[in-house]
Amino acid sequence: MYSVTEGSARGVSRSYAGPRRLQGISIFSVIIAAFLVLFSTGMANAQSLAFKQAVAVAAMKDKDISAFYKERDYKPIWTSYSDGQRRRAFFEAASRAWVHGLPAGRYDAAQMRKDFRAARTARERGMLEVATTRKFLQYARDIQSGILEPRRVSKEIYVKPPRRDRLALLRAFAKSSPQAFIRKLPPQSLQYQRLLKEKARLERIIGRGGWGEKVRARKLKPGSKGPQVVALRKRLKRMGYRGAGSGPTYDDALERAVQLFQIDNGLNPDGVAGRATLAAINVSAQTRLQQVVVGLERQRWLNKPLGKRHILVNQADFRAFVIDNGKVTLETRVVVGKAGKEFRTPEFSDEMTHLIINPTWHVPQSIARKEYLPMLQKDPNALAKQGLAMLDESGQPVDPTTIDYSQFDQENFPFDLKQPPGGGNALGVVKFMFPNRFNVYLHDTPSKSLFGRDIRAYSHGCVRVQKPFDLAYTLLAPQTSDPKAFFQSILETGEETQVDLVKPVPIYLTYQTVWVTPEGRPNYRMDVYGRDKLVFQALQKAGVVLHAVRG
Repeated sequence: MYSVTEGSARGVSRSYAGPRRLQGISIFSVIIAAFLVLFSTGMANAQSLAFKQAVAVAAMKDKDISAFYKERDYKPIWTSYSDGQRRRAFFEAASRAWVHGLPAGRYDAAQMRKDFRAARTARERGMLEVATTRKFLQYARDIQSGILEPRRVSKEIYVKPPRRDRLALLRAFAKSSPQAFIRKLPPQSLQYQRLLKEKARLERIIGRGGWGEKVRARKLKPGSKGPQVVALRKRLKRMGYRGAGSGPTYDDALERAVQLFQIDNGLNPDGVAGRATLAAINVSAQTRLQQVVVGLERQRWLNKPLGKRHILVNQADFRAFVIDNGKVTLETRVVVGKAGKEFRTPEFSDEMTHLIINPTWHVPQSIARKEYLPMLQKDPNALAKQGLAMLDESGQPVDPTTIDYSQFDQENFPFDLKQPPGGGNALGVVKFMFPNRFNVYLHDTPSKSLFGRDIRAYSHGCVRVQKPFDLAYTLLAPQTSDPKAFFQSILETGEETQVDLVKPVPIYLTYQTVWVTPEGRPNYRMDVYGRDKLVFQALQKAGVVLHAVRG
């Protein structure tokens, strides 16, 4: 019985041995699995914490980036698996930054791709996350509103680019389709798009060797013959004037091509290739490309709503425009400041608030001391000949013929000069006011002959208008049923009268040496103030590189 019992006991013991081992293994596996889950979760949490810490530290000195990541609990927008579309969109845009004339080295798509492949640890990914955001913000700023701070380039360029709110931009980007968002960053104006096409055209031309040989002649005109006529014709054709004809004679076809070129370059279209025309024809494609790159930058500086109605003065073109709802409703020639540093018309924007009809000219002290004092020292009757009055420091009239001018110089000349209203007044019969720190405004002028010249840089800084009456009627039209009669009724009084504009009109004094017409015709102008040269040098210093496209 014992052996059975023992055997039975053994049997019972043996019968439970298997299940107990399986149960032990199962429990062990569960424990291991749970441990692995806890371990992996802990590792993930540790990784997440390390990433967040890295982001927080990397963003610490940038309040906008720091606020952006803090409010989203430091979740990535670039470095997670689900951020692939956003990464690709930015990398592609950065790789094509040069197309917009941007310094591609600032964003360097190839290096960013390497950095993403190299990042292994949570800390490295966190640092890379913030570094990519910084580059994106730099790219967005550059392509939206310009690479440069204009006022650092020249004190004459008092332009404030429309910088966007960086935190708002990041918030919007995180919620948007990345491709669509990035596509809308550059200026959306038609002019910007046309300049991009012109840039690509010039790059192809430079890749093929440029315009060809320069025209080495002093003057060519209808009837001229010889190799320089052939050179002129070839160069014009390479520029795009395909109707220039053929042969060694300056014929009607070549004359028409020259006229078209003159129109496109702001020259009087007489069909004669004289000194100014040949100088423009001999400008290299490389220089024209530089102008386009500068033109793109200037477009970015103005990448904002300009106003349903606004006035645009293009100093380089010597023209002004009233623009209503995107269409030019008035165009006029203008005269701008002399090319000498002292009298150049600055670039800035403001609001035109009123007109002064029958204005008095209060001669600026700089002009009184530098121009009129030497005249008075030679001839005390000089003021009377020009209809100017002299006032002492208390504002009382002074007889200029009774003064000994030898005792004065530019530093101590104590008198004010003014010219009363009238047909001979230096301001003409109306001036258009937008009070500003430069004391610059638009005005009529008795010197009408200057409007017929190609280069119209003759003023002391203000802008003289060829069609002052038309400009006045246009500005007054929204507030009176008969602007012409209203204006003329005040003019006939001969008395100085201020007329406020019910709604101020934004005015932009710009300097654009290149643009493309709706018909696709590139227009170029001289860099009369040398500002384009300064802007391009600053762009180069920032890393902008010109490209030539072959093939």
